[in-house]
Amino acid sequence: MSQNYTGSNSHLITTEPYKEFPANRYVESSRQLDESENNEEIQPFLNDETPPTLSVADAIAQMLENLGVSYAFGVAGGAMASLWGALSNSSIDVLNFRHEAGAAFAATEAYFANNRPTVVFTTAGPGITNALTGLFAARGEGAKVILLSACTSAPQRGRWAIQETSTYTLPSGGIFTSGALFNYAITIESAAQLPQIFRKLALAMAQPGGFVAHLSIPTAVQTSLVEDIALPQLDVSPFPMTASKEAIAKSVELLSSGPFAIWVGFGARDAAAEIRQLAEKTGAAVICSPRGKGIFPEDHPQFVGVTGLGGHASVLTYMEEQPPLRTLVLGTRLGEPTSFWSSALVPKGGFIHVDIDPEVPGVAYPHIETFGVRSDIKAFVEELLQQLPDAPDSTTLSLPRPERKAIEPAPDVDYPVRPEVLMAAIQKIIVEGSDAIIMAECGNSFTWSTHLLQFAEANRYRVSTGVGAMGHAVTGVLGAALANNTKAVGIVGDGAMLMNNEISTAVKYKIPAIWIVLNDARYNMCHQGMKILGLKGADATLPPTNFAMIARGMGAEAIVVVRESDIEAALEQAIASSVPFLIDVVIDADRPAPSGGRNKSLAAQGVKSSPAKSAAKQVSFPMV
Repeated sequence: MSQNYTGSNSHLITTEPYKEFPANRYVESSRQLDESENNEEIQPFLNDETPPTLSVADAIAQMLENLGVSYAFGVAGGAMASLWGALSNSSIDVLNFRHEAGAAFAATEAYFANNRPTVVFTTAGPGITNALTGLFAARGEGAKVILLSACTSAPQRGRWAIQETSTYTLPSGGIFTSGALFNYAITIESAAQLPQIFRKLALAMAQPGGFVAHLSIPTAVQTSLVEDIALPQLDVSPFPMTASKEAIAKSVELLSSGPFAIWVGFGARDAAAEIRQLAEKTGAAVICSPRGKGIFPEDHPQFVGVTGLGGHASVLTYMEEQPPLRTLVLGTRLGEPTSFWSSALVPKGGFIHVDIDPEVPGVAYPHIETFGVRSDIKAFVEELLQQLPDAPDSTTLSLPRPERKAIEPAPDVDYPVRPEVLMAAIQKIIVEGSDAIIMAECGNSFTWSTHLLQFAEANRYRVSTGVGAMGHAVTGVLGAALANNTKAVGIVGDGAMLMNNEISTAVKYKIPAIWIVLNDARYNMCHQGMKILGLKGADATLPPTNFAMIARGMGAEAIVVVRESDIEAALEQAIASSVPFLIDVVIDADRPAPSGGRNKSLAAQGVKSSPAKSAAKQVSFPMV
């Protein structure tokens, strides 16, 4: 780790000051630079004769270590040089990314891979604004992420400082204050604030659910000294949130009054074993959200299918032919990506909705009878297992299963690659043949993967639904691979790969990420959706791109696949590789993706086909 920072004066940290070259002393090569640094005539820019002390930057780094942070992702800059130095000289692994949004996506996925809080660091101004999309995703996904950013020091505010970050240049509300984006946000103006901040973060990291914080530190404050201040020694154990006895009793009463289904979401990922026991004990059918794939084994006879975006028609068949009286909802918000707010998914008796957030139950379906329970999912299901009776064997019915259409043999010309064939190969080589984490990017990559891949265990499949930012999987795959110490595979579209990739970062840090690029030279979900909705004239095409050439140019291994017969060999080569690997798959752009539910939802929200030109009404605008 680099030790070339002047802002850290801790006795715990070795510092080496920057060097200043004499006037007219030009350095034209790294060799000359080395010679210059060894020249005794050159004096340090700052003397280092002061007694060792602890700076605010050092104290923050120690605080983060105490909170269990292992990784910091970001893009460095001058305004946060002291903080960058303190992090780099700590036990935290510091990774410099190529864009702050990519760093934030990686931090989000690193949290989900090892369940430890992560850090995003940025310089002032554009560093902060670049990171916001990734932090928006972290909040929406429920990650624990701490943003460390630099801001302009008080004496320089309002004076057009470089990358000025103050109320003169950025809105303070929402970025530097708690709200919809940050659970907690504060500007550190004094070292005396640190104990309070540490206590706040320690308690937040121990609570269930996500937590996104923003610590904004003025450049001058980073180097200020911590004197006569001790960080509290907090040993905060996680505190599971359990339902009341009355809520448990009411839930048992409702579930015992007739057949029920279980709707599993991402928030139930730590209760996989208990949910399986509950389903097998009661004979309940199980459905899941896209993010909930694998929590209940998809090859289990009681698994009916995935709901929402990329979901299965078997769920609707079940609700029509064997409707449950009630549905037990575990850890899903039932938002549009999970339900499309479809009335066909509503049971006659309504929902028993369990979530750690008391504001979630009843929001997606406000008109439907819902009994909300605030509880940790695992603790709640354990109570049900003790109190619900076993279902008689005779009540077990043959349930609808996700439809698996047979893939027709390849025609005489086996190119371009059909997405269905690609997914079948990924299932065989990666899902069943490795322990890699698999992520799917928003767009058709999401729908193909969610619809066709099957998982038998939790925490193998990751998608972002509520935010759905392009570039999340492309860059998040680095954080997943790093924190889980295993392969991570991103199934991504060409549009997302062009928008935000971190191949160079993976090469630098030797992260074993794999990208499978669905290359169809289109924003194809948009293209196909516009066509289905009858909207004409909009162009969603992209120039053909050779992603393998781009990846090799950055130092990764890569291969282009244009024939179906070459897919499995390419996947095996990628899994066997010890370096970042990209597979550029030229796919059939005209194969319709399983995204019909999304198009119907858009139509229900008012998206309509383009009217005929002759029927268009002329609109007059006033002269200005």
